[in-house]
Amino acid sequence: MSNKNKTLVTLKSLDKVFYTDEVETHALKNINLTIYSGEYIAITGPSGCGKSTLLSLLGLLDTPTKGVYQLAGHDASDIDTDERARIRNKEIGFVFQSFNLISDLTIEENVELPLTYRTDLTADQRRQSVVSALEKVDMAHRAKHYPSQLSGGQQQRVAVARAIAGDPSIILADEPTGNLDSKNAEMVMKLLEVLNKEGATICMVTHDPASAKRTHRIIEVFDGEIVGDISNNVGSMGDHALKGSEYELLD
Repeated sequence: MSNKNKTLVTLKSLDKVFYTDEVETHALKNINLTIYSGEYIAITGPSGCGKSTLLSLLGLLDTPTKGVYQLAGHDASDIDTDERARIRNKEIGFVFQSFNLISDLTIEENVELPLTYRTDLTADQRRQSVVSALEKVDMAHRAKHYPSQLSGGQQQRVAVARAIAGDPSIILADEPTGNLDSKNAEMVMKLLEVLNKEGATICMVTHDPASAKRTHRIIEVFDGEIVGDISNNVGSMGDHALKGSEYELLD
């Protein structure tokens, strides 16, 4: 998916201020951060510290009040809505805590949906990408099913497939194990580690210290500022190599 050691994300002096009823809320202050291709990063911090706001800015779901944001060679600091949507759809894959699958679409239709906005892909390329993504998360056998027919762990695997189907530059995961039991949470963590080993760049917001320790690098946020940037000095797989048979055991 990417070349390691290549700069993928650059944030310089980034601020985010929310204005409501003449009150200024400084959600992020002077954020400076570089993310390299192939990294697996955790963003941690207490509730309300600004970590979800930071992920929203990284995902081009919101715009900074000031500062510089460069993503995969694009200057994403101050661009219009259409350009932001185009870059987001091509360069970023999202995994949400609540899965965010559309109930009346099949699994394969859910995975394909973001790709339908890609003018650089043919219908055949989209179908091939969907099949490949579902195979990577061992959910190809459920392609014709609907989200309501799947367990929470299976739905999150589909959400991961949707995130990787377009071969994005970076995967942003917002508390990806928050709605799962411990066994399925472990499965999702192992899946992310496998994807990272295969070259995916992953940035994950988590409140779980154990999950954070399984990443390469921990970015600590407090009161809207980065107060720590810690290298774990471990390989992305560590002692958590994924065995294919474990998928079905955790359904």
